[in-house]
Amino acid sequence: MRMNKLIAVVGTNASGKSSLGVELALKFGGEIVSADSRQVFRGLDLGSGKITPEGMKGVRHHLLDVAEAGSFFSMADFQKLAYAAIDDILSRGKVPFLVGGTGLYVESVTKGYVLSDKPPDLNYRDELEKLSTPELYEMLTKLLPDVQIDKNNRNRVMRVLEKLHDGDDMLPSAKPRYDVLTLGVSWDRETLKRRIDERLSRREKQGMIEEVRKLRESGVPDEFLLKLGLEYGYITEYLSGARPDRDEMMSELSRAIKRFAKRQVTWFKRDKTIHWLDMNNAPIEEAEKLIGAFLS
Repeated sequence: MRMNKLIAVVGTNASGKSSLGVELALKFGGEIVSADSRQVFRGLDLGSGKITPEGMKGVRHHLLDVAEAGSFFSMADFQKLAYAAIDDILSRGKVPFLVGGTGLYVESVTKGYVLSDKPPDLNYRDELEKLSTPELYEMLTKLLPDVQIDKNNRNRVMRVLEKLHDGDDMLPSAKPRYDVLTLGVSWDRETLKRRIDERLSRREKQGMIEEVRKLRESGVPDEFLLKLGLEYGYITEYLSGARPDRDEMMSELSRAIKRFAKRQVTWFKRDKTIHWLDMNNAPIEEAEKLIGAFLS
C-alpha cells in the first residue's frame, strides 16, 4: 500500500530549523506541524524559542499553543494531534512538514510508535523518577528479557515500565503511517555555540525572564516550570531565589543549553536515514533538490 509523504526537518536548539522549514513550506506549498514539547503550551514563547507570526511568513503552523501551561501533555497526546494535523494538511492537497527538535515527538510520528493513550499512574511515575536510567533499564529487562529498546532512552524505558505496571504487556512496536524524508540541520560545534549565545542574549533582551515571572504570577506551578528545564527551570530558580545572581544564572543556562544541544545531536545522529544538510553551502537549494526528487 502506498503511503502519503511527510517531510521532517530536525535539528538542535538555535540551528535555524524553524526558518528553514518555513522557506521550504513556502516553496512546496506546505504547512508546518511543530514537534516541540514546550511549544505546545500557551504562554511559553520566548523561553521555548517559539516562532513569531512574522517568522511564519504566512505559512500555517499546527500544534503551537494547544495546551494550558501547567497541564499534563504526553507524547501520545502529541502523536494523536500530529496525525490529525498531517492528515488534514494532506486532505487539502498541501505538503506536511514536521519541524522540531524534540526527538521523541518527531519519532513518534515518523516511526509510528504504537502508544497507549491511557493516562499514566503519576504516583508510580514519581517512584520511577527516583531511579537512574541504567536502573530503570535493568528493571525493564527483568520484566521483559527480550525487549528491543534503546537502553539510554529514559522516557521510552519509563513509559514501557508504566504500561507494564498498568497491566499492558504489549512490547513497544511501530507502525509507520507515512513515507518520510528527514532533513537534518546542524552546525560545527563552535558555530552552534555562538548561535546559542546570540539567541539567548536576544531572548533575554526581549523579555524572557519577565515571561517566566508572568507565568508564575498567573498561577503556573514552579514544579511544572522546573520540570521543563533549561530556560524555564533556570529562570524559575533565579526568580525563586535559588540562583540569586542573574548573570551567573544566564552563564550557567548557556552552558546547559550547549550540553543539551550536544545530546540532541547524539540522539538524531543515531538515525542513519536522516540527510544532514551542509549549512555552510546553500542548504535551501540542497533541501529543495532532495524534496523535489522525494515528492516526484
